[in-house]
Amino acid sequence: MSVLYEKASDLLKWIDKNGDSRIKDYFLMDSPWPVVIILVAYLYFVLKAGPKFMKYRSPLKIDRIVMVYNVVQVVFSAYLVKEAFRLIWVQNDYKINCIEIDYSDTDKARDIVGAVWTYFFSKVLDLLDTIFFVLRKKQNQVTFLHIYHHSMVLVLSWGVLKFYPGGQIILFGTINAFVHIVMYSYYFLTILKPEYKKAWWKKYLTQLQLIQFVITGLHGCATLLSTDCSYPKFIIMLALPQDIFMFVLFWDFYKKAYKQPKNKLT
Repeated sequence: MSVLYEKASDLLKWIDKNGDSRIKDYFLMDSPWPVVIILVAYLYFVLKAGPKFMKYRSPLKIDRIVMVYNVVQVVFSAYLVKEAFRLIWVQNDYKINCIEIDYSDTDKARDIVGAVWTYFFSKVLDLLDTIFFVLRKKQNQVTFLHIYHHSMVLVLSWGVLKFYPGGQIILFGTINAFVHIVMYSYYFLTILKPEYKKAWWKKYLTQLQLIQFVITGLHGCATLLSTDCSYPKFIIMLALPQDIFMFVLFWDFYKKAYKQPKNKLT
């Protein structure tokens, strides 16, 4: 036990020493432990404690809470897209194969750090998606795809923010934020008008998510092939397999949900 404690202590010291000093005082960023605790509590609740608690109870009527949550998500995502355009694209800093990390202490650099933190915090809020599913007894929507996606994005976004806030990974977050604007607007509408749950255009929302992974995947490949980019390529090498894996999972979901089998001739 003492060996494990020593290893954990050394790891925390290494993180503290090598992390970006500009992010240290942001909420949940001083140490990895808060995020670890949040993630463990999340998994325990949505997989065990929550379903057990709701087993003999009626679904909670929390539509208004969920509607407010959806609006908050849209606002967060719209802010992130706006900041990305203001700080990167409008200033012509965007390159398909390389966006350098600005480690300076300028106002622009700190604004980028703040925007990346906002993206990370939105991933913490995303965990409420699953909690609401459990409380509304929609356990069929608590799938492996859903839990894996929320968990991995949270972990990866914390790690990137802690050490490399900004740079090439910004496009991943920007596209994801845009997709979230569309998705959470749709979720809001389905509460106002439940008939939208079976709208003919619903499948295009999943297609939008698939397009997201294609664009970010190609963007990541462009970075890996670049010979004059100082952005840490190992981050792309971590993100790219996740991108491909998520595409496969979403494609499998899309086929099962929207690809109708052809009627067999009798």
